[in-house]
Amino acid sequence: MIFNSTTTWGWPARILHWIGAAIILVLLVHGWWMTHMTPRPERLANYAWHSALGYDLLALTVLRLLWRWFNPVPELPADLKPWERVAARVGHVSLYVLMFIVSLTGWMVATTFRVPMTKDLLGVDVPAIVTTVDRSVRQWIEESHMVLAYLLALRHHMLKHNDVLRRMIWSARA
Repeated sequence: MIFNSTTTWGWPARILHWIGAAIILVLLVHGWWMTHMTPRPERLANYAWHSALGYDLLALTVLRLLWRWFNPVPELPADLKPWERVAARVGHVSLYVLMFIVSLTGWMVATTFRVPMTKDLLGVDVPAIVTTVDRSVRQWIEESHMVLAYLLALRHHMLKHNDVLRRMIWSARA
């Protein structure tokens, strides 16, 4: 099924979800690795690749939101209490906001290097949103990016005991 229904997500939503999840996982692991490796000549290339993949994740997130706005969203399970419905919606919106904030803080960091990192993986130019900042401000932005990225990893689909997660799995049936 291409389009979402009231009971399940269509394959484009699933693909966008899982590609985004995979990219987030790669960025988290790579980000931790590149910030903990000993300084060496290729370290800057790792930062450039990381920022390029981050730009593509941001574009994918925008595409995912557009798909979501133009397609119905599966209904929440009927047995949820009103506060759980509100919490589910707030959590979902918060997850998108968090993805955007992590992307924007990463974008800010990437454009404040001596040689700004302004290309995605396909070589598309990305405009710099910040070019120079005080060293302490740059450090605060970089630390915020890291903490928020780890928060994003911890929040995603933890301890779900209903069929919401199953809807995103390929083998699930409506």
